[in-house]
Amino acid sequence: MMMAFYGGLIIGLAAALLMLFNGRIMGVSGIAGTFINMLFTPNARTAQSGEFYWRGFFLFGMILGGILLSKFTNTFVEAAMVTSNPAVIIAAGLLVGVGTRMGWGCTSGHGICGIARFSGRSVIATMVFIAAGMVAVAIANALLNVSGAGQ
Repeated sequence: MMMAFYGGLIIGLAAALLMLFNGRIMGVSGIAGTFINMLFTPNARTAQSGEFYWRGFFLFGMILGGILLSKFTNTFVEAAMVTSNPAVIIAAGLLVGVGTRMGWGCTSGHGICGIARFSGRSVIATMVFIAAGMVAVAIANALLNVSGAGQ
């Protein structure tokens, strides 16, 4: 429980620092999407090298943080894994990516930063994310006979 509390503090601090020092909202899908576009568009990457580098360092830090968390805590051991099938995981990731583009942002952009800025659009988007997650879990539980509750 305390790990979630500290994680929330770190995420909030990261969002505040990115806004303070860079004037940007910490929406991970936007950061990653723009980074990937710049990665495959050399002219954009060169013209906006500062944008390219801070986005790359941000994403690298997220990956490194997950690796360190898995090495020094049992956080991921406690998580319920629905599947280890790479095709299903890739398809799920792509669907999340499509959903974030359709919703003009992700849970970090809308749920953390948008709600903190009292954005009505972000409140609605976050409610839709949560409802869709609840439906997805209900479907997974019904079809796969999987439940993360009580583990």
